[in-house]
Amino acid sequence: MTSSDLTLLPDDAKQRSAARVGRSFDGDQTGGDANAGVRVGVACAEFNGGITDRLLTGALDALEEAGNDLSAAIIVWVPGAFELPVAAQHLAQSGAVDTVICLGAVIRGDTGHYEFVAGECASGLQRVQLDSGIPVVFGVLTTETVDQALTRSENDASNKGREAAVTALSMVGVLGAVSSVSSGSRVGFSVGKR
Repeated sequence: MTSSDLTLLPDDAKQRSAARVGRSFDGDQTGGDANAGVRVGVACAEFNGGITDRLLTGALDALEEAGNDLSAAIIVWVPGAFELPVAAQHLAQSGAVDTVICLGAVIRGDTGHYEFVAGECASGLQRVQLDSGIPVVFGVLTTETVDQALTRSENDASNKGREAAVTALSMVGVLGAVSSVSSGSRVGFSVGKR
């Protein structure tokens, strides 16, 4: 979902760019066997649990609908969004998952904690993703009001937990495709001795 139809990726954009280059990788998953073997870890915050429960339900529904075998999934509950990065790091380092979905809800209040919690959570999750090489998906709502959080966690296609699960499967697919490409010499890099 996007904030405006003007920002949507045109229907033919991927095909147009693919026609101009040697290789193009798309993370779209076809479902069924493509997703059955993806091992998913989910870190879910207990704080604002009425919201995060809805996000988790949306994520699990999307994984099942895509053909993912949830019997291999791992869910880790943490106190709040601030603790998500360390849980994601342990999941990523465990070797038991191919991707980590992080779910939380940070709702602006009367104090300045919002900026610290939301910003540090996002930074920490990005660091885990880059350090581990495993997709760590930011499914953390950062809203002004409870009503906005409830809207973004409805049981429909706009559920941000659902979107996080789709993103996780997409990233596993695209990174797997990129990794399967045989490595040749790269422009700007020398191989062997000079």
